[in-house]
Amino acid sequence: MNAIRRGLGNGLVQAFLVVVGLIWLTPLAGLFVASLRSPEDTAKGGWWTALSAPAQMSFDNYSALLKNAGMTQAFWNTVMISVPTTALVVIIAALAGYAFAWLDFPAREPLFLLVVALLVVPVQIGLLPVAKLFGQLGLFGTIPGVVLFHVAYGLPFAVFLLRNYFAEMPKEMLEAARMDGGSEWRIFTRLVLPVGRPALASLAIFQFLWVWNDMLVALLFADGSSQPLTVELQTQLRQFGSNIDVLAPGAFLSLIVPVAVFFAFQRHFVQGVMAGSVK
Repeated sequence: MNAIRRGLGNGLVQAFLVVVGLIWLTPLAGLFVASLRSPEDTAKGGWWTALSAPAQMSFDNYSALLKNAGMTQAFWNTVMISVPTTALVVIIAALAGYAFAWLDFPAREPLFLLVVALLVVPVQIGLLPVAKLFGQLGLFGTIPGVVLFHVAYGLPFAVFLLRNYFAEMPKEMLEAARMDGGSEWRIFTRLVLPVGRPALASLAIFQFLWVWNDMLVALLFADGSSQPLTVELQTQLRQFGSNIDVLAPGAFLSLIVPVAVFFAFQRHFVQGVMAGSVK
């Protein structure tokens, strides 16, 4: 009897999760269908009408997207901003997190408290001062400038997250490695990083999604030649009636990349989120 109840309970939970998943994926599916329709068909009715007339759908819009220099350049700008930012944040935060967790150096605790304090600083406060500084340094309106801003504001949370994760590692494990003659760098690269892979993957996903979907920082720090896809879509949106054939596939491309990244690393993401919850 208990087994039957457990089976029914698990079945209800799974059915509920399937429904939630379908609801969550509906906008993505609708945007994909809309990206396959011509502007004339789009003007006649909603995307769901294409399901009863599949002949409306084709990949002509994606051909037009590839021929749109502004959209293609914006896509590669987004890649050149998101990938280096994510890599730099993860690498620097991993080094700093290990140092704060296991190395003794002067003012370690005050410095970590300073990092924690930076978590409460809103990004809007730094926009104008950093923009003025970047203008003096020649970084304003460039991709390196956007990357540096995202790295600076992504590091406090990243260091806080990885420091707490690394600090939960067994002390005996690190002491045994030191007794075997391992240097701090060897311990960090051969022991700490492999054990901390779930946390590193979770951080990388969070950082990548944040930067990929950002528009506020890009609006201020990127010029026409370095603006990412979010800003280009906002610019194209002003001419919605005349370029829906480019706007819809561009919006789908902007959405599908972070979704694909999340599903590709979801196993590590779940492990990182659950790490430390059960000891």
